[in-house]
Amino acid sequence: MLVKTFGSAVYGVEAINITIEVNVCEGQGYFLVGLPDGAIKESQQRIDSAIKSNGFRMPRIKIVVNMAPADIKKSGSAFDLPIAIGILGASEQIENADALKDYVIMGELSLDGAIQPIKGALPIAIQARKEGFKGLIVPKANAREAGMVNNLAVYGVTHLQEVIDFFADENSLKSVDVNTREEFFNSQYQFELDFTDVKGQENIKRALEIAAAGGHNAILIGPPGAGKTMLAKRLPTVLPPLSLQEALETTKIHSVAGKLPENASLINKRPFRSPHHTISDVALVGGGGVPQPGEISLAHNGVLFLDELPEFKRTVLEVMRQPMEERRVTISRAKIALDFPANFMLIASMNPCPCGYYNHPEKECTCPPGTVQKYLNKISGPLLDRIDLHVEVTPVSFTELSNIAKGEPSSAIRERVIKAREIQTLRYKDTPGTYANAQMSSKQLREICVINQAGEGLLKKAMERLNLSARAYDRILKVSRTIADLAGNAEIKVEHLAEAIQYRSLDREGWAG
Repeated sequence: MLVKTFGSAVYGVEAINITIEVNVCEGQGYFLVGLPDGAIKESQQRIDSAIKSNGFRMPRIKIVVNMAPADIKKSGSAFDLPIAIGILGASEQIENADALKDYVIMGELSLDGAIQPIKGALPIAIQARKEGFKGLIVPKANAREAGMVNNLAVYGVTHLQEVIDFFADENSLKSVDVNTREEFFNSQYQFELDFTDVKGQENIKRALEIAAAGGHNAILIGPPGAGKTMLAKRLPTVLPPLSLQEALETTKIHSVAGKLPENASLINKRPFRSPHHTISDVALVGGGGVPQPGEISLAHNGVLFLDELPEFKRTVLEVMRQPMEERRVTISRAKIALDFPANFMLIASMNPCPCGYYNHPEKECTCPPGTVQKYLNKISGPLLDRIDLHVEVTPVSFTELSNIAKGEPSSAIRERVIKAREIQTLRYKDTPGTYANAQMSSKQLREICVINQAGEGLLKKAMERLNLSARAYDRILKVSRTIADLAGNAEIKVEHLAEAIQYRSLDREGWAG
């Protein structure tokens, strides 16, 4: 007898439905075709044990399993459950096998029939709804994640027997009910960290507020213990809240990477990713035998924090350049090319020199001559070109540390950032893909960042006196536009330009002696 069940394969952040045809006929042997990988080929032993452990029989005649479309490579152990149900249906051990065509089934089987969690349940559910299936059967640990998709019945199961009983009586399982919107909006502003904990560092808080308001990349330069990491970790608390569409995109990426916790719902806060400096190129941008999203994609719609930037391998930093411009990364293989979104804010931190005390107000730098410049040269010019704000962080004095008064809370800063972002949303409403000042094209820069004669004079003088490079010019204009938005001004004033100019430390010739 020939029976068809339906599964799903995840490629990139999208899913493709897979038809699993099982034919039990005269002959001998077990044949699995349709470009399965090693994990799927090994499923025979898991399926055989799970079926027998639950009092059913594994047919001892010829079994042919075809996974269509047959020219696409399938991978992973999540096809165990649909293959097992297909074999039981084809050998007439399941009642109402006709109902199999209405459901997408996914899950990894244990030898005793228990069902293990899978990756990518959210994109699988989205595709199942798109193709008009009545329901989706997934491991219970993934049920809430898949249940975020409306107008699709999602059933969470823990054992093979539950699935068999379900097809005998569809009322034996209850579909998962997730109130996505209520859960999403209720916990959007619940943060463990807050800027109110930070003593002093008002100028750094201001710089991060500007970065958040305009979507600008920033680098924090200062000695050890000055608070660079502490400040960077609090940046997501002042960013505008995720929209439902952004949350869905972010959750899909984390689902595909298997990074969602058990019984997770929509990600409701902007991600903050902080990879160690020993990270490889593939781990940062994505890839592998079966391409998986990297750290830059896991930071999509959030913040990527690179602590001790010069310690990262040069090749690792260079592969980020194109994704930072295009806001996506394309992983190409011989037969397939996958796109992963990578729209993130880069926040980096570094010591000014190997010993950490160059330009320190109290401690003396012990680095030999030329070492500081050599240290800075570890970061390439093209990468620095994509960083708008260079912020010098100085140590906090004892007076500020011992002050019992609390600083400005993140909520107050976030309100100002949201207002500035609303101005930018209106400004770029006719430009698809541009939503913040940091993403302005050269043409838009000339139209939007018009400065008066006094401003031009200041900028000319600054570039001559501070020996600022040509690449600093555009960055200063973009940042000054954001500062004007925060102030609610339609025009860029001299004071906005003056503030923007001070955030170009690394562009000054001779900064490192």
